[in-house]
Amino acid sequence: MQEKSCERRAFLRGVAVASMVSFFGGINLSASLLKDKELLGFKAIKSSTEDKVIVPQGYEAKVLITWGDALFSDALAFDESKNITQASVKNASRVFGDNTDGMSFFPLSKERAILCVNNEYINPEIMFKHEGKNLSKTDIQYEQASLGVSVFEIAKKGENYEVIKDSKYNRRIDAHTKMSVSGAATKAVLAGKSFVYGTLNNCANGQTPWGTYLTCEENIDDFFGSSDEKILEDESLKRYGFSAKSVYGWEKFDPRFDLANDKNEANRFGWVVEIDPMNANSTPIKRTALGRFKHENVELIVEKDGSVIAYMGDDEANEFIYKFVSKHKFIKGKASDKILDEGTLYVAQFNGKQDEFRGEGKWLALEFGKGKLTQEYGFKDQGDVLIKARLAGTLVGATPMDRCEWIASHKQAGSKAVFATLTNNSKRKEANPANPRIKNLYGQIIRFEPKISHTEDTFTWELFALAGNPDNQKGLYKGSNNITSENKFNSPDGLAFDKDGRLWIQTDGNYSNKGEYEGMGNNTMLAANPATGELRRFLTGPVACEVTGIAFNEDYTTLFVGIQHPGENLANSHFPYGKTPRSAIMQIRKLDGGVIGS
Repeated sequence: MQEKSCERRAFLRGVAVASMVSFFGGINLSASLLKDKELLGFKAIKSSTEDKVIVPQGYEAKVLITWGDALFSDALAFDESKNITQASVKNASRVFGDNTDGMSFFPLSKERAILCVNNEYINPEIMFKHEGKNLSKTDIQYEQASLGVSVFEIAKKGENYEVIKDSKYNRRIDAHTKMSVSGAATKAVLAGKSFVYGTLNNCANGQTPWGTYLTCEENIDDFFGSSDEKILEDESLKRYGFSAKSVYGWEKFDPRFDLANDKNEANRFGWVVEIDPMNANSTPIKRTALGRFKHENVELIVEKDGSVIAYMGDDEANEFIYKFVSKHKFIKGKASDKILDEGTLYVAQFNGKQDEFRGEGKWLALEFGKGKLTQEYGFKDQGDVLIKARLAGTLVGATPMDRCEWIASHKQAGSKAVFATLTNNSKRKEANPANPRIKNLYGQIIRFEPKISHTEDTFTWELFALAGNPDNQKGLYKGSNNITSENKFNSPDGLAFDKDGRLWIQTDGNYSNKGEYEGMGNNTMLAANPATGELRRFLTGPVACEVTGIAFNEDYTTLFVGIQHPGENLANSHFPYGKTPRSAIMQIRKLDGGVIGS
């Protein structure tokens, strides 16, 4: 696609301040929202390259927990010497895991709650004094015990929350935790086994109205290799990115991660996993009806009639956006164990005219026996369709997207609008209406909604924001008109609404602060007014971090935010304690005790 000035004019046509709402399709917010005062009540902060968390004037940010902090009183203190032994491996199951990501807040009382937090992956260059250059079997076991999910109780003491050690709710879930499997792909996934073991690369999350936590498995191929390269000729393994040599080298020390021993082990990952946070002895369940791909998060919507809809994104270049519509309805107090097991999985097709930045779309069902989803095209049954959801999506005509990250809807407002972050795509060779830039460095946020119900198979869509750099770029790479010198950012990722309708946006992008990214600084968190398109920078993170994970307490006076991989690739960070850089969850409050963002 050529960058012509007319493209920029087309995108901005009629978009003066007075017409901004109409262009961005201002959401029909309910009367319960803040209409009589400014939705974004804080003073925006500037971009930063400092090695600390910065929040607006009138706010404070404090550490709640960091990688290696104790969940149990018998846990050892974090070892700055990084002498990894079998005792270290055992201890990893007693402490908060590495690289915090998606999280959810489950209230127990006014002052107490459970936090469920994903620990996505590990950074060997930080974790070991050999910087990952001389890995041993013990090192691999330590890595396997340091990722997954951390579940722990917190209690408010004064103005801030503290972790409650030894709570009956505290647990770690890792690469070896026993898991059940449910849904149409169960038989194929188990392949004669009673259980599967472990969860990997737990990225973002979801929370059900029946009180469970959903953790999403993303870059599963990073952990598998194969001593027999012929195995990798399998079309499904290719599509999911598996190769002879893994990123982490686990296949050298753990035969389970060598696909030459059992290539079906790969099919045991890439799912949404349901966890009961109220029972530390419960067995997590891999819900195969939601499809197998590189899951980012699950945005669950329950309509007035009890219909349950789950929106999901596949975080890889040129992959898809999905929707699951359950066969069962949610009725409070009734059994909910089948809701995420039976229903229809759909994939999205975004249609429209190039450079209009809006259009219509269809949800295409992934059902065995319909269209090309048959044995003739390599599918054995519905379970096989779910395992090969990416291949199925291509065959039915899904739209390749620019790496869909989080999806969010504002349930409290009564709006039907759904937002999704499309983080970037360096591999795009051909633009399409919803993904209008080749070599998409900056990413965009898309908005879509059904006419009446989320169970419908059609929707309308439009771009809410094209991230960019208005100070040194041309054409579409300048960004949409709500991107300014003050709020510019790249690679939107985390996404969530609060109760008043603020849309919170987190980034995981290029933090070089140079070239195309000049002036953007470290990764950041912004708040947006979805009715006007206004964006303000709320938080900046430390050096080389990703800002990810969003949760609020019940009255929205405390915001929990994750700081992932500060100092990755040996960047000069010592966050938060001046020593080894450690991922952390920050708790942020307004000094006057008010609602965050107001």
